[in-house]
Amino acid sequence: MEKVLLSIIIAVSGLSAVSSPAGRQHYFVYDQKNFTEARRYCREKYTDLATIDNIDNVKTLNNMADLSRMVNSSYSYRAWIGLYDDVDSWKWSLSNSSFYKPGGTEFRLWGTGEPNNEFGNEHCAEMNITGLWNDIDCERSRRAVCVDVTGPKETFNLTPMSMNWTQAQSYCRDHHTDLASMRNMTENQKVRDVAAGYRVWIGLSRDSWKWLDGSKSSFRYWSEKTKEPNNSAGDEACVNAHFIDSGKWEDFPCYEKRVFICYGEWLFQRKC
Repeated sequence: MEKVLLSIIIAVSGLSAVSSPAGRQHYFVYDQKNFTEARRYCREKYTDLATIDNIDNVKTLNNMADLSRMVNSSYSYRAWIGLYDDVDSWKWSLSNSSFYKPGGTEFRLWGTGEPNNEFGNEHCAEMNITGLWNDIDCERSRRAVCVDVTGPKETFNLTPMSMNWTQAQSYCRDHHTDLASMRNMTENQKVRDVAAGYRVWIGLSRDSWKWLDGSKSSFRYWSEKTKEPNNSAGDEACVNAHFIDSGKWEDFPCYEKRVFICYGEWLFQRKC
């Protein structure tokens, strides 16, 4: 009797349930909400916005999506999922807490309008020739400034060759202490002096795409048609699945209104 009542409630409230092979139950919610509102709803009613772990999840959701209920004034047939770009997660490569005085890890000297994630994959920081910082693609080639820490003293050194950020981090850790951290304006000026007019890597980077529920799944299903994630609007930090494009994913501004997909514990197998 309880299962019958639950089926009626879900049908009336604009939901559709989908059981996943892993035992999770996915729920299409056909109300239009922005990403924050959708997250709040899923956490109040179920567990969270949907984490999609594998292609089987994608196929299941494609089969269950009711396109007739996913139409709005723009960008129809899309639903929020629980993937987001953690744009505020900047941290220093040198993580030894004893190196930093209170507030030292929070020092920032971004250029005007930075960080802006302009091309959708700018997860590492460089210092430009003026001493200000910019976020860029970690695969770009730059010389880097490393730091040597001996007790309370630090010295900075310019690498002899250009490399991507990850290679620069490995080089600095092999030959020095780490990539350069700057805790104040004085140290920032020292790094600028050592950089000698080059644009250089510094030790600041951020995490990229994360699942709201903390899942470590690395499965991604980005759309190739629009070269996602592309951050085309400049603030595209949230992800929807596009069900005219085989459920493939796109980044979009989080304020856009969408239907959305929640997940919770498995309750029943009957489709609504």
